[in-house]
Amino acid sequence: MAVKIRLKRFGKKRAPFYRVVVMDSRTKRDGRAIEEIGKYHPTEEPSVIEIDSERAQHWLSVGAQPTDQVRALLKLTGDWATFKGEKGVSTVKGASAKADAADAIKAHADAAEKAKADAAAKKEAAKAEEAAAAAADAEVADEAAEAPAEEN
Repeated sequence: MAVKIRLKRFGKKRAPFYRVVVMDSRTKRDGRAIEEIGKYHPTEEPSVIEIDSERAQHWLSVGAQPTDQVRALLKLTGDWATFKGEKGVSTVKGASAKADAADAIKAHADAAEKAKADAAAKKEAAKAEEAAAAAADAEVADEAAEAPAEEN
């Protein structure tokens, strides 16, 4: 039996995501898999590539042939170089990039909230200053109204 490591497609039109699976080469693309060894979400930013390295190494060692697309993913994760006996270095920017993005979004939201609070404080201070000025004007007007009465 010829075994292949290939992609099994899921998702809607124009919104694909894939599972990296081990299948008999004669089965259809989305048919029954022997084992699922990973995920690939190309539409997310950055693309999510999760492959169980131990299982990928096992299947490669027993003769499973990866498709061109899966071979490219294995090269990105460093599993292909490990299989070939070279030093495998993963170039995938996975969860850490997403965590950095989440931190950046949170920092931006905090900054926006702080700016909103500062604007509200300035507005409140301006209202208080305006009220004090109005009170002072009213006091001056009252004094002016009383002053001519004394002169008469």
